[in-house]
Amino acid sequence: MLDVHTLRLDPAQGTHLPLDAYTQDFAERESATRDHVSWKFERNQHFEEQGDPSRDALSQGRWDEALRLLEGEREHWLGIAREDEKRGTPFRRVRVVETPLTPYMQWELHALRVQAEAGLGIRVVEAERIRAWEESGLLPEVVVLGGQVLYEVLYTDAGVLAGGRRFTEQGLIRHWEQAIESLYASGEDVVSYVDRYVSRLPSPFPGQGVG
Repeated sequence: MLDVHTLRLDPAQGTHLPLDAYTQDFAERESATRDHVSWKFERNQHFEEQGDPSRDALSQGRWDEALRLLEGEREHWLGIAREDEKRGTPFRRVRVVETPLTPYMQWELHALRVQAEAGLGIRVVEAERIRAWEESGLLPEVVVLGGQVLYEVLYTDAGVLAGGRRFTEQGLIRHWEQAIESLYASGEDVVSYVDRYVSRLPSPFPGQGVG
């Protein structure tokens, strides 16, 4: 059984990276990763992506356009999946979902479906599955790259990416890898989840159909 205390991220044990330093450090370490799975754990139910046309359309209430633009990203994700396969570095993601869905989550699940159909490994876990792990608060947003480095991904209160905190202690990394892997193993494929639940939902904006 998981000891949730082994997942605690002590800020004093990590290295804080402002946004530019975080994105550069992440990119360099990800490109150097070979022959090892990487993991992502997403907990929050709202983020503010910037520079994403589909996300911009969502912010402006243009639901049908937001979904159409997601389809236009399919080739991009196919390329990423092919590159991951070439390097032997599958990137697997666990997305925690609370219901009823926020408009953002309804949109993001459609986005994740496109990514999964392109070949990326993405599973959905209901929030109840991890409730016992969160007696002291919500779990953080975490990425583990190649078993070598763990990032706590940091956001503003509004959900805008603000940087990260880097951890390299191997015991901590192993505990998080094991936790995310166990959730991934028990999670539902995002394509199945969207087909079963999300695709039949009405638009989050009245008068704009379903999805």
